[in-house]
Amino acid sequence: MRKLGISVYPNHSSVVEIKAYMDLAAKYNFKRVFTCLLSVDEGKEQIVEEFTETIVYGKSLGMEVIADVSPKVFGELGISYEDLSFFKELGADGIRLDMGFTGNEESIMTFNEQGLEIELNISSGTRYLENILSYQANPDKLLGCHNFYPHRYTGLNYQHFYETTEVYKEHGIRTAAFINSPQATIGPWPVEEGLCTLEMHRTWPITTQAKHLWATNVIDDVIIANAFASEEELKALSEIDPYRLTFDCVIDTKTPTIERKIILDEFHFNRGDVSDYVVRSTQSRVKYKGHEFSPFNTVDMEVGDIIVETSLYAHYAGELQVALLPMENSGKSNVVGKITEADRILLPYLRPWQKFAFHEVKP
Repeated sequence: MRKLGISVYPNHSSVVEIKAYMDLAAKYNFKRVFTCLLSVDEGKEQIVEEFTETIVYGKSLGMEVIADVSPKVFGELGISYEDLSFFKELGADGIRLDMGFTGNEESIMTFNEQGLEIELNISSGTRYLENILSYQANPDKLLGCHNFYPHRYTGLNYQHFYETTEVYKEHGIRTAAFINSPQATIGPWPVEEGLCTLEMHRTWPITTQAKHLWATNVIDDVIIANAFASEEELKALSEIDPYRLTFDCVIDTKTPTIERKIILDEFHFNRGDVSDYVVRSTQSRVKYKGHEFSPFNTVDMEVGDIIVETSLYAHYAGELQVALLPMENSGKSNVVGKITEADRILLPYLRPWQKFAFHEVKP
C-alpha cells in the first residue's frame, strides 16, 4: 500500500507543536514519519530526551517512524552497527542511512535483534544496493528513500531519479521520496529554500508533486520534507488516489449536466491504441448512446483541453478526450474544460490502459 508521510525535527520545534502536527497528519491518514539525527549536536541523553517522546507519540497514532543517521552519527554517539538498541530505545521503527558503510555492515544490520528496518539512500546513484545484497542481506528489512535538497537548484534531475529508483523496484524494495510544502519553513538545516527530492518540484503545487511521484510508478511512499504543512495541504494530499492519476481541472460554466457527469463521475481509462493527439476514454459514448450532445463550445483545442464529442460525430458522440497537442476544431468537438496548468505536466505519464480521473477546482 502506498503511504503518505510527514517530517518532524524535535531539535527545531517544541514537543507540543510536533504532537499537534502528528495529530493532524493522523487525522488525514498519514502513516509515515521521518526525523533526522544528522543535524543534532547533543549527546545521547539529550537526544533521547528530545526525540523519544515525539517518536513514541507518532507510533501511538499508528505511524511508522524512521530516523536519519550516518556513520558519523554512529561514531559520535558510540554506537556499533552490530548493536542498534539505542534506536530501539528511542522508539524508532527503523533507521535511514544517509551515508553508508561498505555493504557488509548494512547486510549485518538487516539481521538486527531489534527488528529495525534499514532504509538506504537511493539518491547516491552507485551500485550501493547491489553491493549490500551481494553480502546476503535480508531484503525484507531493506527500504529505499531519496534525499531532499534545501538549496535551490541542487535537487535531483529526473532521469537520475528514475534510473536509481528503478533498481530498487526491480529488487522488490519499497521506495520513498520527498515533496515540499510551500507553506512550511522548518527543516534540519539553516538553509531552507524548499525541501524536495526533485528540483523540478520546488515551485510546483504540493498535490502535483505527489501525483507526479506516484505517476512515475517507481515511488511507493511520498513524504513532506519540511514542517509544518498546513491542514489544507494535508487534506488535499489525503484525497489523492495514489493508483489513479487524477487531474485538477476547471470545467466550462456552459457545460451541460450530462457532460459534467461524464467528466467527474464516469470511470475513465486511456485506450490501449494510443494516439499522439488525444487521450481517449470511450465508455461514456456507450453509456449515453442516443443522447443528443449539441455543440456549444467548438473552439480550437489546446494541450490539456477536455473534450466531449458532439452527436455530429455520430458513434463518437459522448466520448471524452484530452488534448495532448494543439488541434484545429472541426466544429464537432466541444471543449468542456481544461486541466490546470500545473497538472498538464502529468499528461505524458498517462500510460495505455491507465485509469484516470478529474478533480474540479475553482478557476
